[in-house]
Amino acid sequence: MPRHPSHQRRNKATLPPDTRIYAIGDIHGRADLLQDVIARIDEDIHRRPIAFAGEVYVGDYIDRGADSKGVIDLLAARLVQNHAICLRGNHEALMEEFLYDNPAALDGWRQLGGLATLMSYGVAPTRGETAEQVQHAFCAAFPTAHQLFLRCLRNNVRCGDFLFVHAGVRPGVSLNAQNPNDLMWIRDEFLNSAADHGLYVVHGHTPVPHADIRDNRINIDTGAWRSGVLTCIAIEGTDIIIL
Repeated sequence: MPRHPSHQRRNKATLPPDTRIYAIGDIHGRADLLQDVIARIDEDIHRRPIAFAGEVYVGDYIDRGADSKGVIDLLAARLVQNHAICLRGNHEALMEEFLYDNPAALDGWRQLGGLATLMSYGVAPTRGETAEQVQHAFCAAFPTAHQLFLRCLRNNVRCGDFLFVHAGVRPGVSLNAQNPNDLMWIRDEFLNSAADHGLYVVHGHTPVPHADIRDNRINIDTGAWRSGVLTCIAIEGTDIIIL
């Protein structure tokens, strides 16, 4: 398996023995790319068996791309069949706010690609419809299995010396004291920090041309909806490789 040239890092964070974690970046409605990544994960596990192989999806499954519904279909099955862990991205949080709490959140969500998600569920808002009417139509079209999927989303997960979050962490704040909004939305304060966060952070949220490996973090959001590249890394021991 080829190694990415940026895999040189001084940080030697490690996973427990006999453990491999596959981490997948922001999908944004690209069910086609997700299907390919799932096939690669399954093939890799078959070729390189290990006692425990886990999957962590770092959030932003919906919006912008054409098939958000198909992405959640795949992830809901993966969650049940492979015990995958799915984190909550800021786009899921926006959809949940509109779906369950606040019809007025529609405008902000649409500005970040929410219309593509609505249309993937067969909801095509018209100019004359109110936000409440769109919310009602979306609730009616949103499957129970997908509601259960949303309830399973987590804000972070830790394994060994690795912390998986959607956007990052606020430097200088302990994990237990982190604001969930920071975990989903933070950018510059985290991205510009060279601080040791106590754990090696695996995240997405801010698109980069290729997996960006630093001494304290790795960004695996490669803008899949636009670039056609959905990044999956495999972490084993201290090694990080691009699958």
